[in-house]
Amino acid sequence: MATLPNPLPSLASSGLDLPPGSLVDATLDGPWHEPLLWYADGPAAPRDWPDLRAAGRRLGLLPVLVTGGRRDQWPEEWDLCPDGTSYPGDHDADEVLADYWTEYADDEMGEGTAAGEGEEQSEGPGSWPGLAPVPAREAAEDADTAAAGLAGVIAADADEWLGGTRMALVPARRSADIPAAIGWSGPVNHENDVARLCAVLRSWEDRYDARVVVLGFDTMIVSVGRPPTTVEEARALAAEHYAFCPDNIDQSPPHDLDVYAQKQLLNQEVWSFWWD
Repeated sequence: MATLPNPLPSLASSGLDLPPGSLVDATLDGPWHEPLLWYADGPAAPRDWPDLRAAGRRLGLLPVLVTGGRRDQWPEEWDLCPDGTSYPGDHDADEVLADYWTEYADDEMGEGTAAGEGEEQSEGPGSWPGLAPVPAREAAEDADTAAAGLAGVIAADADEWLGGTRMALVPARRSADIPAAIGWSGPVNHENDVARLCAVLRSWEDRYDARVVVLGFDTMIVSVGRPPTTVEEARALAAEHYAFCPDNIDQSPPHDLDVYAQKQLLNQEVWSFWWD
């Protein structure tokens, strides 16, 4: 399979002023032939993200917060699968999402979504509606500035948010490719080749100024510089979120795309995903 182009450089000779940390080469199939990421030994501080982004850019390294979560599982325990990961650019986001929609939406939502007492049950999802349009309103700030702001907020209160976060550096040319660069297997029960999901993240980068900010064992948090600002825009995007991560709706009452669109997407600058 095609792989991402830039391996992790030798950090010892890179000139980067890094705190104590670890290089991770542990995969599901044993040690990888080169490190997949570096991450710090200690908790992230609010200024770490912009500082590491500026320092790592010349080496083709991008920052991401990693979390051990409530189960205290750090990257060495993530069952990384770089050998089974293709290249995000080889996939089309619309085709990927259409495949998921056909497989999951028809099975899980084909007889209508849940309705409360006295409400009419909504109709099933129907055929894949296609990619949502770009939001009409322009972004309020640069996408990387928005990502750094979210990273700072999370780092400042990480124990409450996630059970702790640490800074990591990953060899990737764009934020959307970070999961594929390390062979992340968080969505394995939904998709074995995370590069297909990264193709969707690339599309969200282009349309919503999205950036991957946090990865855990099976969780992801994304900053959104240009969120949908109308109910119609949010509803169109909700179909993509369901195809991308069905557990966001299937595991969260009332299991309704319209409710999800209005509560989780409309004017929301943070998207969270979790795969069972």
